[in-house]
Amino acid sequence: METSPAATNSPAPTSAPTSANSAVATTATAIVNIASLVTNDPSLGDGTPLGLIQDAAVVIDGDRVVWVGESSKAPATDNRVDAAGRAVIPGFVDSHSHLVFAGDRTAEFNARMSGRPYQAGGIRTTVAATRAATDAELSANVARFMREALRQGTTTFETKSGYGLTVEDEARALRIAAEHTEEVTYLGAHIVSPEHADDPAAYVDLVTGEMLDACAPYARWVDVFCEKGAFDGDQARAILTAGKAKGLHPRVHANQLSYGPGVQLAVELDAASADHCTHLTDADVDALASGDTVATLLPGAEFSTRAQWPDARRLLDAGVTVALSTDCNPGSSFTSSVPFCIALAVRDMRMTPDEAVWAATAGGAAALRRTDVGRLAVGARADLAILDAPSHVHLAYRPGVPLVAEVWRAGVRTV
Repeated sequence: METSPAATNSPAPTSAPTSANSAVATTATAIVNIASLVTNDPSLGDGTPLGLIQDAAVVIDGDRVVWVGESSKAPATDNRVDAAGRAVIPGFVDSHSHLVFAGDRTAEFNARMSGRPYQAGGIRTTVAATRAATDAELSANVARFMREALRQGTTTFETKSGYGLTVEDEARALRIAAEHTEEVTYLGAHIVSPEHADDPAAYVDLVTGEMLDACAPYARWVDVFCEKGAFDGDQARAILTAGKAKGLHPRVHANQLSYGPGVQLAVELDAASADHCTHLTDADVDALASGDTVATLLPGAEFSTRAQWPDARRLLDAGVTVALSTDCNPGSSFTSSVPFCIALAVRDMRMTPDEAVWAATAGGAAALRRTDVGRLAVGARADLAILDAPSHVHLAYRPGVPLVAEVWRAGVRTV
């Protein structure tokens, strides 16, 4: 959330390389001579959450991983790719973005970073520009940002509506989003629309009624910005409950700007994720630790607004599952770079490099309730990035350097 007052795929069970796994079709592709392979399967390699395998290989057949293990033991295949001593990681899973928009808010960012007051309308500025844009313009923007992210290693994208705020504009935003990704979120409850500024209750009725009916066919998720100045706990509950009744699973923009009911509501409703999680009580942390809701942290927003950093260390030490995502949006986190967010998380949110990489891959998959992405083990989708570095640690060690050399998505080299 920027600052302003489809069924889960279930792959075959992951297993360590065995003689049965060695019976790989010769038409498969083996990526060999990998210095360090992050599998995110603790049953493999060094037994850590990253499941690191040194001097490794991964074999792809079609869109799936069919073998992982030591490079010297890789089965024969017709196709062989030499990683040349570089690291391989799962493709990043960006589980929170706002890509269906038009317009630019450079002046707002410049004023904020220069310490000057700025009176423009924030999200409402983007709403006006998005409503005025054509379908083709909006679709081209989504495609451009997704290509930009793909070049930086992101292979799974979630994106939301929320810059239309009318029945027609929210439905078309989701229809356009669904042309680019299967992870589509209905966020009619981003803010109260300008037309309903004096009657927020009527807008909640619209979001839970006619707008929901028009949007639900295009979406997998329902989201709400539960925050002072947006939607309170009762309104958020009504919106999320209505979405669930239409078959949409909840996610929540929670506790970004202040303490509030968002996190507790997310856990109560079994939301896949509570996103931002900056201002947390002990009870909030305990609730996240005891439930299945992922805490998705979005350091790009804090970087771009000079706001308080979420305390990732507190969450991790309590046993909470943490994801990292970009929150790519035009107002408060205009970055599509997961590597940048990893570096911020390590430097300013007290995550280790291992934890940050896991959060940006397996953590993002958990936030989307996916088991087929965010890992590189038998049965997983063959989404991976080859780094121009010998270790995943370089993502934080060398911030700002374009380390992603190749990207494979669903078994096809795309970068």
